[in-house]
Amino acid sequence: MKAAILVDGGYYRKVALPKLKGETAKEDARILISYCMRHLKERIRKQDVFYELYRLFYYDCPPLETSIYNPLTDKVINMKNLDHYKRMNEFLNELKKKRKVALRLGRISENDTHYTLKYDTVKKLIKGNKTIDKLDYTDFFLTSKQKGVDMKIGVDIASLAYKKQVDKIILIAGDSDFVPAAKLARREGIDFVLDPLGRKIKDDLFEHIDGLRVCDDRLTNNN
Repeated sequence: MKAAILVDGGYYRKVALPKLKGETAKEDARILISYCMRHLKERIRKQDVFYELYRLFYYDCPPLETSIYNPLTDKVINMKNLDHYKRMNEFLNELKKKRKVALRLGRISENDTHYTLKYDTVKKLIKGNKTIDKLDYTDFFLTSKQKGVDMKIGVDIASLAYKKQVDKIILIAGDSDFVPAAKLARREGIDFVLDPLGRKIKDDLFEHIDGLRVCDDRLTNNN
């Protein structure tokens, strides 16, 4: 039996990397693939079931190359000079070298990328527990909007299901936007398993999957 593993990269980096992050981008790539491979072995009715990997699909966006205005320093930051830019590129390049790994890259919308005050910081400002002159870089986070990633995931799920290329699809994500794709795959007889990396998922997503599985205890603690 064959299985395809689909990884929502933005979600993985946000939820899993803080707990599974390696020392280098190369190590990050190795950890991701090692984690995914655990899904190929499953315990069913007290027996070990092994799946052959059809392909590991990784969906993400290359880092933004433009410059962004920072309201705290009142300066424009060249994103190419940031460590995040360099590490993200190295990470994607490492994945490109791996066997049976397919990158599905979208793009980041430049018009929807900006620095935003954190929610807790806004509350402190409103309550008077913090003043504007006391803000620092920890009070901001960079928000951006991905283009094309969700569509690529949905199209690949539909293609895998209609062409009967796999017996099982493992989706590492946490977004209920994938419900229509999950329903389609199940109607085509595909075993559809979701790995939300330890996060709780919405009920409308839970009822349209065949199983829920997380493959590292570190992701289920302190969520």
